[in-house]
Amino acid sequence: MGNVLITPLNWGLGHAARDIPIIRELLRKGHEVTIGACGNAYTLLEREFPTCRFLHFEDYPLPYNRGRFFFPTFTAHLPRLIQSLADERRTLAGILSKDHYDLIISDSRPGVFSADIPSVHITHQIHQSLPLLFWPAELIGIRVNTNAFRRYDAVIIPDNPPGDLSLGGKLSRTYFRRKKPEFWYAGIIASVDRKKSDKDIDILALISGMEPQRTALEKILLEQVPLLPGKKVILLGTPGSNREVPGDDNTAVFSYVPNHEKTALMSRAKFIICRSGYTTMMDLAELQLKNGLFIPTPGQWEQEYLSSYYRNKKWFYSRSQYRLKLERDIDRARNYSGFPEMPSTDLNIARLYEHLLSRYLE
Repeated sequence: MGNVLITPLNWGLGHAARDIPIIRELLRKGHEVTIGACGNAYTLLEREFPTCRFLHFEDYPLPYNRGRFFFPTFTAHLPRLIQSLADERRTLAGILSKDHYDLIISDSRPGVFSADIPSVHITHQIHQSLPLLFWPAELIGIRVNTNAFRRYDAVIIPDNPPGDLSLGGKLSRTYFRRKKPEFWYAGIIASVDRKKSDKDIDILALISGMEPQRTALEKILLEQVPLLPGKKVILLGTPGSNREVPGDDNTAVFSYVPNHEKTALMSRAKFIICRSGYTTMMDLAELQLKNGLFIPTPGQWEQEYLSSYYRNKKWFYSRSQYRLKLERDIDRARNYSGFPEMPSTDLNIARLYEHLLSRYLE
């Protein structure tokens, strides 16, 4: 059986979370999996897969997200990112000099690839989304992606093909006409399991994303959620922390729960409040949840685009965290339909392995 190195980006938990079903399938097929990660991504995957081999593999430093001023902050951060890419290449070379791998899977880490080992990239952002004011930079981004993706044998896009069921909209559309890489629309790849449960939680709030905006949303929701009627649960999205946050008789607050417990909570929820991060969107689609309110991370253009895209399609309502009034916004959000039904993660992962990953491992 093959030996696989998989490396998720640590900008939020989304990349690590969507790799969970892929790792499960690889292990189920008898392959050895080595996980190279850092920070919360390392902690999450180590808890999910304690028998796997782990390498501490630093990725790129997070640009400080100042919300509306994120673009100039990100631009100033580019020299550090470029240096980090060079450091990543050196670290990978050291790893490959010591161990043998049959396949490398990089989740949104463009420095993780090899000319000698089959390399696969996972991303839903084929096309970057920037504010209209910066549209020339968006065109430059397409060219940059063209050069980056051709280093890989295949690019896995965790989305349905372009059309009515596309979760990513323009983000996941391909604009390339090259034979290499092969672009593979895998469908949704969610870390939660689709199952039926009694709806005994009125509101579930999921807090996630890059700092300091994750903490900013935590403060807002901890103030407003307990004031809402019914039974509420708040997940803070901090797996590296065991701090206790007091709730009340009708509000439970957790720093982190294992993935199976998170799945159970989401299945039990009548209404969900969350960021519009793409991995969370796949989870909602997998669970066929119809009622929710999205709060895009300020300055994170992907989430702002997705919120607008879903709102225009009448799937989900969204609101800026700067103007958030939960009682009013939840009432408006109940008028939206939720995501349409689509093929499940189990079917998509089985197809992904059979038709793509097995080429390199069997």
